[in-house]
Amino acid sequence: MLYKNHLLKDKRLKKFIEQHEGFTLKKRRNICIYLCASIMSQQLSTKVADVIYKRFLNIYGGKEPTPQQIIDTPFETLRGIGLSNAKVNYVQNVARFTLEQGMDLKTLNKMENEEVITYLTQIKGVGRWTVEMLLMFALGREDVFSVDDLGLQNAIAAIYKLDREDKKQFKADLLKISAKWSPYRTYACIHLWHWKDNSPAK
Repeated sequence: MLYKNHLLKDKRLKKFIEQHEGFTLKKRRNICIYLCASIMSQQLSTKVADVIYKRFLNIYGGKEPTPQQIIDTPFETLRGIGLSNAKVNYVQNVARFTLEQGMDLKTLNKMENEEVITYLTQIKGVGRWTVEMLLMFALGREDVFSVDDLGLQNAIAAIYKLDREDKKQFKADLLKISAKWSPYRTYACIHLWHWKDNSPAK
């Protein structure tokens, strides 16, 4: 895998990459549903998020709904699957935006990463981090680094022995280290998350 040869040049990262098999990025067709699922899962464990998403699909007979179906679903029905008031609004905002502005794969594929972030963060309830995850795991972009992701911050701080006292400097250090991984920063992030989840310190 091309990305592995590039990332192995980083001696600190090397041992973690050698421990794991390669990862393949996939593209999702239904960007609207991916974004809705991301919003639903925020601040929840994977297990709870999976239960809520299954309940969500069950409203529509186990199938992925259209944006119009989401908009037409009564507020209380969506609240009933375990979503907060805010999350119901955000999910319906995504569906509305899809119908009014468009969110098809063809359009997004033509945009640069920052253009996608600017475009989708217009939606109330969708932040930069959410779109960065979408770039990685729905659009299959290979060169994304989410500097504000706490898991990545913790992993990099531990591996590279960074001082977190000065937040501005810490962020600059993160960006400097991650720049070396370009154009495969997404894969580096995946390996770092993988390491964090399997860290002996956990």
